Amino acid sequence: MSRVWIYLFSALCALVFSGVSQVEGMEVFTSPELEAVNGTDVQLKCTFKSTQPLSEGKVSVSWSFQPLGKTIPEAIFHYQGNVYEPTAGLFKGHAVWSGDVMKGDASITLQDVQFSFNGTYRCQVRNPPDFQGFPGEIKLKVVQKVSFSEISILAIAVGGSIGIILLILIIYIIVRVFRRRENEMEIEMEEHGGKDQVL
Repeated sequence: MSRVWIYLFSALCALVFSGVSQVEGMEVFTSPELEAVNGTDVQLKCTFKSTQPLSEGKVSVSWSFQPLGKTIPEAIFHYQGNVYEPTAGLFKGHAVWSGDVMKGDASITLQDVQFSFNGTYRCQVRNPPDFQGFPGEIKLKVVQKVSFSEISILAIAVGGSIGIILLILIIYIIVRVFRRRENEMEIEMEEHGGKDQVL
């Protein structure tokens, strides 16, 4: 009887470990934060890496949106062989497919973004038997104008200072050249005047 249990236990372990070895981890990559100007288009970039062969009909992409101040996300976009754009709600006519699953790209583009689009977007990709532990997340901030980063401000300040210094240097050189020419003309006139008096 004990041998039967040992055989059964061994067979069960073999099944479990073979199943685990076939299931791989799906890796999804997104930028953590994104800023967009109100009324413009913005691409929500989502790429993925799978150990399994990619197929148009096999790979599925799901996008969800969690508005600011809410805890439950809502599905807004789906792709699996065909594009399933939102037919109602906030993103109708705004969310379009811009990815290519055969190249590991699951991106969508939001057209004419509004302030109501502020929130967290999640990109989930499946390619059985690959599974995904964590979806890619992007926090979108819709603003009136793009805010300059500290590096941009520093670059503008340094570039402006260099420009002003070059302008002052050019003006100084021009003034020196004109003064030198005036002095040369005065000397020539004095020399000609002296010669006329001698004659």
